[in-house]
Amino acid sequence: MFQILKPIIETIQPFVVPLCFVAAWLIVLLMVWNLWMAVRDAVTLTQKMHQIPCSNCRFFTSNYQLKCTVHPSNALTEEAINCPDFDPRRSLY
Repeated sequence: MFQILKPIIETIQPFVVPLCFVAAWLIVLLMVWNLWMAVRDAVTLTQKMHQIPCSNCRFFTSNYQLKCTVHPSNALTEEAINCPDFDPRRSLY
C-alpha cells in the first residue's frame, strides 16, 4: 500500500511548501481585511450615532422610562436625528 503512495507523495512534495506558504498568507490577509471592514463599519455607525441630538435637548429627561416628553418613541434612535422639536438646553454659564 505504501509502495503505491510513495511515488505520488514524491511528485506532490515540491508543491506542498509553496502552496502552504500562499495559503497561510492568504488567511492572514483575509483576517486583516475582515478586521479593517469591522473597524470601518464601527466608525461609520459611531459617527451616525453621534448625530443624535437628544442628550442636548430641553425635552430630554434622562429617565429610562420616559426619555423624551415630546417624542418618547423616537428618543435616542436614528429617527431623532432631524427632530423638528429639538430645542437646545440653555447653558447655565
